[in-house]
Amino acid sequence: MLETPEKIRELQRKLYQKAKQEKEFRFYLLYDKVYRMDILSHAYKLVRANKGASGVDGVTFESIEEIEGGEQRYLESMAEELKDKTYKAKPVRRVYIPKTDGSKRPLGIPTVIPK
Repeated sequence: MLETPEKIRELQRKLYQKAKQEKEFRFYLLYDKVYRMDILSHAYKLVRANKGASGVDGVTFESIEEIEGGEQRYLESMAEELKDKTYKAKPVRRVYIPKTDGSKRPLGIPTVIPK
């Protein structure tokens, strides 16, 4: 299992404590946390460790890591798009998982490169 880096855990603890102490408080300025390189890198590693499937574009982790600069280049590009607010999400691939009662549960699989 992948451990969350201490810097990220500290941020999570602070947000949790603030939310618990001030129930009415609204977090309006969290967007800048989304494109932090440590956050993006950890998220990438979590999905990679979970053996995330490719989305509608068919791009895999292996194909990202084969290009020059690989994961680092991808994460820097993602951070820049998020920071510039030019990021546009791709459609989610829909698959259906069979349930024990014979019905099916929908499951959405986002793209590895969500641009």
